[in-house]
Amino acid sequence: MLYCILARDVPDSEPLRAKARKAHLGRYRKLVEAGRLIAAGPLPNIDAPDPGPAGVAGSLTIAEFESLEDAREWAESDPFVESGAYESVEVHPFKQVLP
Repeated sequence: MLYCILARDVPDSEPLRAKARKAHLGRYRKLVEAGRLIAAGPLPNIDAPDPGPAGVAGSLTIAEFESLEDAREWAESDPFVESGAYESVEVHPFKQVLP
């Protein structure tokens, strides 16, 4: 089943993100290779593709997991959680209707 993971960043999270980015992206590459990632990316604080010093508010991920428990476990073990970049993480079942 698909799950939506919505993570919220702490203020001024960029240094914390930078510290954990390589490990964070490595986990996403594994989802891509397994054909389980639908979409993922940061949520810029401003209306621009590159928010620069404005930073990001968090991240959104839509991916396939065996269960809600598996999705939560995966989300809570993200390197951005461990680095302190994420303030909170929500995981919800997701029903894709379009496209």
